[in-house]
Amino acid sequence: MADVRALTANAPPPSFSSAPSGCTFADFQQLTVNDVTAAIRLLPDKHCASDPIPTSLLKDCSDVLAPFLVELYNKSLRTGLLPAVFKAAYITPLLKKSDLDPADVRCYRPISNLSVISKLLERFVARQLLDYLTAAKLLPELQSAYRAFHSAETAVLKVLADILLALDTGDIAVLTLLDLSAAFDTVDYPTLLRRLETSYGIGGTVLGWFASYLSGRIQTIRCGMSASDASAVLCGVPQGSVL
Repeated sequence: MADVRALTANAPPPSFSSAPSGCTFADFQQLTVNDVTAAIRLLPDKHCASDPIPTSLLKDCSDVLAPFLVELYNKSLRTGLLPAVFKAAYITPLLKKSDLDPADVRCYRPISNLSVISKLLERFVARQLLDYLTAAKLLPELQSAYRAFHSAETAVLKVLADILLALDTGDIAVLTLLDLSAAFDTVDYPTLLRRLETSYGIGGTVLGWFASYLSGRIQTIRCGMSASDASAVLCGVPQGSVL
């Protein structure tokens, strides 16, 4: 990660397109008990050993816990601050592919294990953000990732259709693929926040919440029964989080 950032240190400053006039997202909608209860019931039945609250227990006690979670979540959304305990992650290294060298640390993907309570709040934020981006038509028309009814399959179908259409008309088709190394791990926070503000019209409490979400994060690497000391996360977004 440090090597990738060092190689791009002297790159030209990023440029930002401006959001269309009238596109603004400054305040979150407040949640209700019914919102939280329904979201809890849709949680997958899996549990991380580091999570103090098992998902099954949370689902069984959703009617009792939902009012307290609504108060906590709404205060976070209203103030633009994410509780510090929600920003602590256990990192589980997973091999990117089964045939890679397990002795080479570069062959691992760092998966962040976050508490189910924090990920539940992220789901509400992600839903409101995506609703805004979709309504304002700020997502690229052909983007397949992170959109309902879109996936790798829809992207492949689009590329294949374009190639076949080109060949049918007698043209030559050339496909170029670009893989960004350590793309998630090297995200620069000031650049991301400025892009959200300038290119997507995100401001006010919403922008403050994302700034809080990105700052003050810590992580602990865990492998088997061993664990490292906690360290600060200075760049990159957690792989394994909802957002």
